Formats: sequence, C-alpha cells, structure tokens
Amino acid sequence: MYIETRGRGPALALIHGWAMHGGLFAPLADRLADRYTLHLVDLPGHGFSREDETPLVPETLAAELVARVPDAAWLGWSLGGQFALRAALDHPHDVRGLMMIASSPRFVVGEDWPYGVGAQLFRDFGEALARDFRGTLDGFLALEALGSAHAQEELRGLRAQAFERGEPAARALLEGLELLDRLDVRDELPMLRVPSLWLSGRRDRLVPAGAMPASAALATDARSVVIANAGHAPFLGAGDQVASEIIAFMDRLR
Repeated sequence: MYIETRGRGPALALIHGWAMHGGLFAPLADRLADRYTLHLVDLPGHGFSREDETPLVPETLAAELVARVPDAAWLGWSLGGQFALRAALDHPHDVRGLMMIASSPRFVVGEDWPYGVGAQLFRDFGEALARDFRGTLDGFLALEALGSAHAQEELRGLRAQAFERGEPAARALLEGLELLDRLDVRDELPMLRVPSLWLSGRRDRLVPAGAMPASAALATDARSVVIANAGHAPFLGAGDQVASEIIAFMDRLR
C-alpha cells in the first residue's frame, strides 16, 4: 500500500474516497505541510497501489495503517473515513484524533437514519461500471462536485486529477461500493475513545449534511462543522476553511 509522506511536524494521515487517490488532497496538503508530517494513503486498488490486491476490509487495513503510521491523527474523506474510523475504534492508543470529511457511519438511508442515499444508488453504480467504466466514474465525479458553489471548477479539478496515477482497479471499486452499501457502525460511535471532528458540506449530494451532526451526537468529545457553500469535497471548494478547522482540531491534541 503506497503512502506518500511530506511536510514536518505532528503526524496527520489522510485517506481518500471511492475511486480516488491520495493526490486529490494536494490543495489541502499544500496548506498543511508546513505544520504537519502528512501521510497520504493510496488504498489498495487505487492510485499507486493499483496492483495491491488486498481486500478493502476496514479491520485489516486499519491495523496495517496504524502499524505503518503510529501516533498520528487520521482524516478520512467519504469511503476513506471508514478506514480512519476503524483505526480510531480498534487502535485508540495509536490514534491521536479522528477527522471525518463527508463520511458517515452509515451511507444508506434507513427508517431510523434519514441522512443517507437510496439503497439502490451504489448497486446501480456497480452495474454501470461493467457497461461503461470511464463514463460511470465521470458521472460519480460530477455527483461529488454537485451542489458546491464552485461546482464547475471542482469538477474540472477532479477530472484532471482522478486518473493521474492510473485508473483504479475494477475489483477495488466493486468492493468499495459493497462496503458503502452495507456499512453501519453507528452502534460503535459511543465507544469512540479519541476526540473527533466531523466536517460536511451543506450542499453535499452524496452524504447529507445532517449525517455529520447526527454522528457527532453519538460520540463523546466530538464536534461537527457544516460548511455552507461546499459539496462532497469541501477541501476543494472551501480549502481555507477546512484547513483552519483541521489546524484548530490538531492544536487541541497537543
């Protein structure tokens, strides 16, 4: 599993979302590298880890990640949040803090959880991948940018960067969609033993903004911030605000 390291200072590890790679964090990394040692993860099957066939099992990957990057705060965006959250839940002595960006303990809507997408969405993406791989990924990028006040600019950036480390492996994409479809760890949030920050974009079309305050309410020592004009990738359209929130949270962990 490829992990790019840059910067200096306390350790901060970042995990990307579905079909992406660590390079997507470049605008955020540029704002933070003079304060922190950043560890930018490419999950198996993604980016420079494309040939890594390790299954996307949160428990397994979380153990490997904290072994390779001990004593760090962990930030997960979208799908990546599931691995950061698992690291914090399973290895609290090795994780200093948790930041979840547009990442929910449950992505699919339910009778007691209105803060998700329809159950069919991820299955539809899985079926569409077999028919039109590139077209399906491009549609997902558009969905990520949708709602942001800078949607067209964000979409151009996502399209420019999404495949700069090569196409993700189809196997990993299907595993990721299955994980998003079935995951529900809400019952474990009260057992979270590290401080957490839950960041969301009010205009997010994939993870409703209400998911983050609701998630923070289930955990102890947790704070939620909803960014008014941002979509699913708030670190692109509202990079300064996201960086400021991260810096304030990291200062708390000293």
